[in-house]
Amino acid sequence: MDLKFDIIFNSLPYLFKATLITIQFTVLSFAFALVIAVVIGVIRTYKIPKYIEVFLAGYMEIFRGSPLLIQLFFIYYGLPSIGIAMDCNTAAVIGLALNSGAYMSEIVRAAILSVDKGQNEAAFSFGFTRFQTIWYVLLPQAVRFAVPPLMNAFSGLLKDSSLISVISITELTRSGNLIYSRTYRPFEIYLTLGIFYLTMTYSVSLISYYIERRNRKWSR
Repeated sequence: MDLKFDIIFNSLPYLFKATLITIQFTVLSFAFALVIAVVIGVIRTYKIPKYIEVFLAGYMEIFRGSPLLIQLFFIYYGLPSIGIAMDCNTAAVIGLALNSGAYMSEIVRAAILSVDKGQNEAAFSFGFTRFQTIWYVLLPQAVRFAVPPLMNAFSGLLKDSSLISVISITELTRSGNLIYSRTYRPFEIYLTLGIFYLTMTYSVSLISYYIERRNRKWSR
């Protein structure tokens, strides 16, 4: 087999730049998704009006029940038909954040419900408002339950970010496709892309493991 990895070595600066773009989109989308997840997760732990419950359930079913690729196409290509136009960067962040937020909200909700109910009652007995109870009592304790699955969600988002290449964002996957279109060397290129993604997700796993160890130490 005639392998030409010199193509990859010559393209490394380009691929590293694209990797940075992938990380930037992942981190930004995750930050927005986390805000969505915390808000929805907290709201759904309490009794709420029926119309809000139906709205939130509808949001979660739509974004968890349809492919992310279709959601990105709809946001970027479909919404302009009704007068809601945005650039590809904004569409990518919104699509990734809404999709991940729907999944992550269940993680946050489960983490909050894992906190002993007595903590909630104790906070109210000390005169805490509902917001103070959530912010100072429930969320800090829920973090140690939520961190491992949230880090897994981050890894999933990192891999899902490859789909934003379909709306003309030159991140890692699209960069590989562009190199392939010039060189016609799929084996070397896609093997390299796989190594890049594996390195990033493995790094996230190491960070998650470190945080879990710290959490276990603090909880003793």
